[in-house]
Amino acid sequence: MRRVALAAALALLVPGLARLSGQQAPTPAFRSNVSVVVVDVVVRDRNGAIVRGLTAADFDVREDNRPQSIRSFDFEEVTTAPPAGPAAPALLAAATAPQPANAPPPALRSQDLAGRRLLVLLFDLSSMQPDELDRAGQAAVEYVDRQMTGADLVAVATIDATLQVLSDFTADRDVVKRALASFTAVDGVAFDTPAAETAATDEAGGAAASGEYDLFNNDARLRAIKSLADALAPVEQKKAILYFSSGMTRSGSDNQVELRTAINAAVRANVSLYPVDTRGLQAVVPGGDATKASAFGPGAFSGRTVARQFDQLQASQETLQTLAADTGGHAFTDTNDFGEAFTQVIRDTSAYYLIGYSSSNEMKDGRFRRITVRVKTPGLRVEHRAGYYAERDFAHTGRQDRERELQDQLASPVSATDIPVFLSAGWFRLTADRYFVPLSVAIPGNAAGARTRPGELDVLAVVRDEQGRPVGRIRQTLKLAADTGTKQVLYQSGLSLPPGRFTAKVVVRDNSGGAVGSFETGVFVPDLRRAPVKVSSVTLSTQLRPVESRQRSENPLVRDGVEILPSLTHVVDRAQKMYFYYEVYDPETAAGTTSIKTSLAFYRGAVKVFETPLVERTELDAADRRAAIFQFEVPAAGFQPGLYTCQVNIVDDASGRFVFPRLAVYVR
Repeated sequence: MRRVALAAALALLVPGLARLSGQQAPTPAFRSNVSVVVVDVVVRDRNGAIVRGLTAADFDVREDNRPQSIRSFDFEEVTTAPPAGPAAPALLAAATAPQPANAPPPALRSQDLAGRRLLVLLFDLSSMQPDELDRAGQAAVEYVDRQMTGADLVAVATIDATLQVLSDFTADRDVVKRALASFTAVDGVAFDTPAAETAATDEAGGAAASGEYDLFNNDARLRAIKSLADALAPVEQKKAILYFSSGMTRSGSDNQVELRTAINAAVRANVSLYPVDTRGLQAVVPGGDATKASAFGPGAFSGRTVARQFDQLQASQETLQTLAADTGGHAFTDTNDFGEAFTQVIRDTSAYYLIGYSSSNEMKDGRFRRITVRVKTPGLRVEHRAGYYAERDFAHTGRQDRERELQDQLASPVSATDIPVFLSAGWFRLTADRYFVPLSVAIPGNAAGARTRPGELDVLAVVRDEQGRPVGRIRQTLKLAADTGTKQVLYQSGLSLPPGRFTAKVVVRDNSGGAVGSFETGVFVPDLRRAPVKVSSVTLSTQLRPVESRQRSENPLVRDGVEILPSLTHVVDRAQKMYFYYEVYDPETAAGTTSIKTSLAFYRGAVKVFETPLVERTELDAADRRAAIFQFEVPAAGFQPGLYTCQVNIVDDASGRFVFPRLAVYVR
């Protein structure tokens, strides 16, 4: 396998926006100097009724099949009457505002909230359309009016560009209803779901991280869930987050590490997630419903378009189902009765045993620990979470252990995310069965803190095939100048791959303080031999960087002494220019003539606001790769701020075939 290692570039880009997640909430200390693993257990008889009256001696708790000693044991039962006790705690302040480093943990005791049900109503404004948000809000109001009891403590929060807590935990119905009334249906700001018949050629818009990086993916939502879980960690009792969303459609730029990190934070905080798909029961209509234009092409008649519609729906619900299953909750999809979700939460949190133990495994290896709880009385059914991921301690590693630490982070399913890291990939054909895949790794400005002296970043990445076998590896140490604390660090490399589906994961460590970040995503390299019009990935850039060598490079993004630096966010300032690059391979020839015509069209919703002049190629620009090369330069100053869909129109005149790749662009 050939591999090309390219030079690292320090790009003077606009600094990333502030991170969504606040500082991690202080670790609770309910048992002095002891780190306790808490697991809630529901015991039912053959008829499904709750079994009460058990003691710690009736339970056998094992971790990775090793017996554990129970250190704490309580039975929690929520009734309709409000229990006597202190006022509801303001727990969620830590989820939205950084806490001082020396701030003490909340002064809470387990018995302070005994008999209470803690429920967070979380509305994902960034995914829901106005009518979906209206249905979710109405369902929440009906719960407050009909099912909320004096023992319930309810908080309301929303996710848009940031996480906002509209009201902290309260038993006052009027306060909850005022919070629910503070946002309206018009606050639903979801982007339209791309049509299934074009989803295969649409470009993933964006990378993942703070602000602009989160515009086109799910990472901001997952970090918001993690922030809420961290804020709820000081309370031992079982907590529930009812998450209203219109699904998490995977964009191809999502960080899989963020999903596992959010789940692990929820598990360790004893938080169960109950996602509700607010789209309700959906009918998959062949050719699309009345909100879209009629489908075109043979897919509408062969069943391929319908299959893509089903795949698209399932993909948008998969993450919701994963969040529920791995945290001990339940996902509600394909239903118009949102009240079932509230009923399920009440059922699951009404009565349960709270068991705490200190793990006999003191290794901080970050591995998954499987929990097994059994009741010694036969015939009883036990419900509990499957396990948790252990902490990972890497701050004290010496120089000789640093490489091993990077390898461990690369192998760990839940890697560190102390600093945001983003990875983007494309594909360009080299031969009929080999493609050059450029990999771009970025760290936003200020991610590793301000620098007053030179530093360095260690970068380790691996690309694996569908069987998990490594097919490419990158290892580099980047030297940073003293003033790079406010600049985005962009590293580019690449490798040669055959068509197929791959997984790429990168780990970056700031050697000045040991902070580690990781990013994992899927990489798809299509087999263009079967495509009617063979087109590479479309690269959007806002910068061109001169390179010293003018020698021919395998990387198509390096041409004539200039390197195209891909934009990982697809967010463009109006003062910048947008550079588009793509290639068309093996065009048809009719009467000895080749004719490839192409243009760029920009849409705001369904309205076309700009189109470039039509460009035609009658000859190949790269004869050895049989490629016609297209480059466009479009000033962003001519666009009003907002979200655009850029459609790349490509027509092979000789064959009469065409293709329309699309990508999202945000102008600010």
